[in-house]
Amino acid sequence: MSKPGPAKQHSRPEVKVSILMPVFNAESTLHECLQSICKQSLTDYELIAIDDNSTDNSLAILKSFDDPRIRVFENQGKGIVSALNMGLGFCRSDLVARMDADDVMYQARLEKQLQLMLLQPSLTLCATQARKFPEDAIRAGFAEYMRWQNACLSSQDISEQIYIESPFVHPTVMFRKHRVIELGAYRDGEFPEDYELWLRLFHAGESMMKIDQVLLDWRESDSRLSRTSSRYSTAAFEQLRADYLARDPRLQNREIVFWGAGRKTRQRSSYLIDNGIRPSAWIDIDSKKAGNEYHGAKTYMPDWLQQLEHKPLVLNYVRNHGAREKCRQFLDNASYVMGRDYLDVA
Repeated sequence: MSKPGPAKQHSRPEVKVSILMPVFNAESTLHECLQSICKQSLTDYELIAIDDNSTDNSLAILKSFDDPRIRVFENQGKGIVSALNMGLGFCRSDLVARMDADDVMYQARLEKQLQLMLLQPSLTLCATQARKFPEDAIRAGFAEYMRWQNACLSSQDISEQIYIESPFVHPTVMFRKHRVIELGAYRDGEFPEDYELWLRLFHAGESMMKIDQVLLDWRESDSRLSRTSSRYSTAAFEQLRADYLARDPRLQNREIVFWGAGRKTRQRSSYLIDNGIRPSAWIDIDSKKAGNEYHGAKTYMPDWLQQLEHKPLVLNYVRNHGAREKCRQFLDNASYVMGRDYLDVA
């Protein structure tokens, strides 16, 4: 670890990776975060730290590190998207690794991701698996998200499951800066800026994958931005997912069937219906719902799908762990192909 001390002037060698890290009121975690960065096995990196108008000692902590690789800037705007896009402009490497000021990198993180990006020049983004900590602060629903996210690895996995949730933990990603900038960089709005970028890259045909290794500890905290900002609300995720799903080429010129006719699943599917995608039928395992009509479409039991001459595209809105897998098993056994004939979308 670099010892804190007075700032000095240093020459700037070429860097292989630029670390992009917005910082806001992170004085309690920033030292640990910076220590993990300074201990990286890859040494020719730079850290672009953008202080986003912190009111604590974050800026002073950043400036106290006597390391020529740490470059500190103050956000001229306000908010994470402004900080990220400002930071992108200062990144000297085309390979940009995201980091958050309350998380901890594993020693080999940058080295492993750099190796993969150099090995696969057509790859636009690679992420890593992550470990959520501290364990006693993790909510049950988030533990399930981590299980799913850490298992979503290959480009095919991501293509098939990107509408379930954000397939990447933001501070684990490394991407090619020129492609992200060409496609519009980070966008600001009432939506999660990271998930929106992944969806935009996916729709542009960019290749993305994840290293099958935990290389970041992702801190859970009630003060985390994803817990406090409306842009990360459930409704914001649902709306964003539906906006992109409605434009997915796999939905064009094909009958669409929604799986899940319960109240909660119908509420989730309403965002897509509002985008102009209406189901020709609903599927539900509850025989009491068979025959019910919602939005002018009738509800059937799953066996009905096997009687059709032409396969529709099934959008599975069943979310609960275990139930979603049972839907997949039925569809697989009925010769429906995931990613082609059905998609999990919740």
